[in-house]
Amino acid sequence: MQKGLIFHLNMPAILLAYFSFTTNDNGCNTNSMITDRNIFRKGHITARPKNNIEKDIVATGKQSLKLDAKRDGLIYVPKNYNKAKPAALAVMLHGAGGNAEHGLSLIRKYADENNIIILAPESRAATWDIIAGDSFGPDVIFINQALALAFERYNIDTSQIAIGGFSDGASYALCIGLSNGDLFNNIIAFSPGFYHTVENKGKPHVFISHGLNDRVLPIDPCSRRIVPQLKKLGYNVQYEEFNGEHEIPAAISTKAVKVFR
Repeated sequence: MQKGLIFHLNMPAILLAYFSFTTNDNGCNTNSMITDRNIFRKGHITARPKNNIEKDIVATGKQSLKLDAKRDGLIYVPKNYNKAKPAALAVMLHGAGGNAEHGLSLIRKYADENNIIILAPESRAATWDIIAGDSFGPDVIFINQALALAFERYNIDTSQIAIGGFSDGASYALCIGLSNGDLFNNIIAFSPGFYHTVENKGKPHVFISHGLNDRVLPIDPCSRRIVPQLKKLGYNVQYEEFNGEHEIPAAISTKAVKVFR
């Protein structure tokens, strides 16, 4: 769990070894590889929704992404999903040492009623790259792959795309969400510790919550510093403090989903 607060990280050049690309049947262009590296090391996502979904029937419920044998991820498709009615999409990120089940559980109980597809990728290491290695890298690539898969399979409401998380996952959601506000309309950060971006895009709505008695990521050096900075930058921030510790009370998650949906 990241206990310190870091607003300005020194950003060393990302080693090319962080990035591995698989050639397709048409081969791989070297210039495009360099472009992709430059995009990903800024924390930017290239995957975008499609409006030509062909599949009429898709499996619903919880499913594995099957993108990685060791650290993979999950996707939850609401039981009444129908491609004729675009679904909201929420990318939910676990805390340090967590897994996809943890990410999924953050708003899983709201998915069916609100027609939300939940994408819960797992970090490549014990926590997310910007925290573990002070630079964007393999986690941006994996989230990009997971989003590309979701956009290929499902009809997504482009006005209802969120990224969120808890603890380290909340910090990373702020990092990726602020870097990709042209894709994510909403950011949901439950008890974040910091945020860092290289190049911001767009102006997503930001929901932040924090417990007054949080001993893991204390509120004063964390959310009480993050929120004023974001407001100063012109972001619309809904900030909720609650009488509790490092947790997500039901009333808080309900408010976050209502803002999103």
